[in-house]
Amino acid sequence: MKLSNFEIQVSKEHYFKEYTTKKRWICYWHQIDEVLKTKPKKILEIGIGNKTVSDYLKNQNIKITTVDIDKNLKPDYVCSVTDLSKYLKEKSFDTVLCAEVLEHLPFEYFEKSLKEIKRVTKNYAIISLPYVCINFRFSFKFPLFKQKKIFIQMPLYKKHEFDGEHYWEIGKKKYPLNKIKKIIQKYFLIEKNYLVWEHPYNMFFILKVKK
Repeated sequence: MKLSNFEIQVSKEHYFKEYTTKKRWICYWHQIDEVLKTKPKKILEIGIGNKTVSDYLKNQNIKITTVDIDKNLKPDYVCSVTDLSKYLKEKSFDTVLCAEVLEHLPFEYFEKSLKEIKRVTKNYAIISLPYVCINFRFSFKFPLFKQKKIFIQMPLYKKHEFDGEHYWEIGKKKYPLNKIKKIIQKYFLIEKNYLVWEHPYNMFFILKVKK
């Protein structure tokens, strides 16, 4: 059976050669932190990269299942996010993590991917996507008060050109943030979404399944 219509975009070595930068480590921290906040017993990670996140979560005694289209990365299931229902049971995970994956598929598969993620999770989905914008960051810290962080964002709205990996990115023409949110809200409640302060190219969406 053909696994999917999607091709592997990078080799296994891509995830181990200059891949894990300081900014990426920060994103790993956010992925792990948001997953742990959901207090899951069973997790599905879609797109395993170099297994930094899945290995850490395993060490927290959480049962984790992994999915990827690249068999060389040795996931538990070799399949696309668009085909989860062919391999996994409905509502079989407490939390699904899908970080920096969906932009690697043509946009017409975005909604189908969300449907598949909703089908296999009982409670939460944590998704991160690239957000291209001009941003200004201000940070204030006064004695006896918590640090205050302020983001000012200006989307570029320029046309997206496929770069060999990303088919689309939030903030580009045809992909405004409001459009992405409206699609997500068909299937999930958005508990929060935010840009990573240290790496504002990544936007996280913390999603709760609609009952």
